[in-house]
Amino acid sequence: MQAPGDGLLFGHPAPAMPCVSNEPRHSRSNGHARLSPPKVSIQCMRPGAHIPAPNPVPAGHGAGTRTRTRRPPVYSSTASVSILSDVTDIAASIAPSEDRRRWLALYVLCAGVLMIVLDATIVNVALPSIQGDLDFSQSDLAWVVNAYLIPFGGLLLLAGRAGDLIGQRRVFLIGLAVFTGASLLCALAQSQGMLIGARFIQGAGGALASAVILGMVVTMFPEPREQAKAIGIYTFVAVAGGSIGLLAGGVLTEAISWHWIFFVNLPIGLATGFFALRLVEPSEGAGLRQGADVIGAVLVTAGLMLGVYTILEAGERGWGSTETLVLGGVAIALLAAFVARQARIANPLMPLRLFRSRNVSGANLIQGLLVVGMFGMFFLGALYLQRILGYDPLEVGLAFLPWTIVMGTMSFRFTGRLNLRFGPRATLIPGLIAIVAGLLLFARTPVDASYVVDILPSMILMGLGTGLAFPSLMTLAMSGVEPQDSGLASGLVNTSVQVSGALGLAVLATVATERTQGLVADGEAAASALNSGYHLAYLIGIGLVAVAIAVAVSVLEPAPQPAMEPEAEHEHELAKRELAYNEAG
Repeated sequence: MQAPGDGLLFGHPAPAMPCVSNEPRHSRSNGHARLSPPKVSIQCMRPGAHIPAPNPVPAGHGAGTRTRTRRPPVYSSTASVSILSDVTDIAASIAPSEDRRRWLALYVLCAGVLMIVLDATIVNVALPSIQGDLDFSQSDLAWVVNAYLIPFGGLLLLAGRAGDLIGQRRVFLIGLAVFTGASLLCALAQSQGMLIGARFIQGAGGALASAVILGMVVTMFPEPREQAKAIGIYTFVAVAGGSIGLLAGGVLTEAISWHWIFFVNLPIGLATGFFALRLVEPSEGAGLRQGADVIGAVLVTAGLMLGVYTILEAGERGWGSTETLVLGGVAIALLAAFVARQARIANPLMPLRLFRSRNVSGANLIQGLLVVGMFGMFFLGALYLQRILGYDPLEVGLAFLPWTIVMGTMSFRFTGRLNLRFGPRATLIPGLIAIVAGLLLFARTPVDASYVVDILPSMILMGLGTGLAFPSLMTLAMSGVEPQDSGLASGLVNTSVQVSGALGLAVLATVATERTQGLVADGEAAASALNSGYHLAYLIGIGLVAVAIAVAVSVLEPAPQPAMEPEAEHEHELAKRELAYNEAG
């Protein structure tokens, strides 16, 4: 508990209480010392225990006068409990509400994350209904998804840096307003062009809103214990939202219509914006002069958008086609020019000092590899449940529910404590191993699988692994980042997820399709051939996660020995003083 003043009033006349410490605490955030409000620490006294007097009381005056030590009074058990109760009640009544406000702000930001993450998967469930209603061809239907992913993946890095420069809350609210307004346009769409155009705007808004949220979370919770818990909550929402989207998409599409998968964003977006204005503290940002690199912004946005477009179209046109190679080469050239410019100019849009940290660079690389490996099971696994086992959309969402529950349990209750106790690197590696085990089990699923025997164990292992791995990765990716770069680091985390996810899904889907077509040509049954194609994709994902484990072992730095908490330091000091007093007495 914290108290804003330097003293407390008690209901009992008693001498100064050494069990209540009003000394200011020194804490650290990103390597800088900070003076925190006074800390009230209450030590439970044993009945009959003596309270040490820190200073001797003079018995007389003048040179050579001897000093004697006054023995403190002895508190009875009843008095101790009464005083302890008074301390607790008074400190609780005067404690500031700032702590509660921060946690409420976190829940508001997570509501925004959930809305954006849900949209990415909820639309996939409704694609057949959208195709039938608006007469999309199979090739044009892909643009309902691609029109969202291209601006979303392309603007994340720029949006994160914009938050550092003009204020993260401002960028979040702008993005939230754009996303919510575009959702209304999507819900009202009666033509292909209107839906695709609204989806493009929606992707831009989603990038602006989601790019800065992790940076805001880290800034709001600088203390390691609170930060670990907050990152666990954020990670659960960001990762588990996909499986929740499968369930919600099935319910809305089957019960009402596909229009409602977009209408549902309106009340969520309006409520999130209202409470964000009331609860999330504004920040001014460093100012546009510190990184307003217009040319760099054009280069990175164009390069990322073109790269995402090339990846998405490669599945249709072929990875070795002229168009894919040319567009891919142009995208790489634009990004290379951006990096070269950032190393040369005085106020870069993306300071390259961010990548000097082995933990930041390694965490983003591991996250990219992990996302590719997981997408094989998440998306192709959903297709396996539908096309081979005959699950409907609602049943697919329910099938992934154990994964979500186990991951939420780990993220909320255990991973933060493990990160504090052993460090994020030591927590991450067992999580990656559990993911490999889960993928191995899923790679042996037959065409007539039983859910309890063949699928549920894999879901539990994947939930355990992702619940350990992703909060640890988020912590590592934001570790050592200066406050003025937190938005950029947050945007980088999201960019690595989106770009690697698009690349991984395109590659794995292509590999699975070619494998299936080859087996069908050889005379194998359609269901068996389709399942073999999925299995190959899972095995590739396993290999990529194994590479991620190697990177974690070789690149990431072990966590330093944690410093003693202020409460522990205070208790240790009191114990030493009591021991010294008893020895002197």
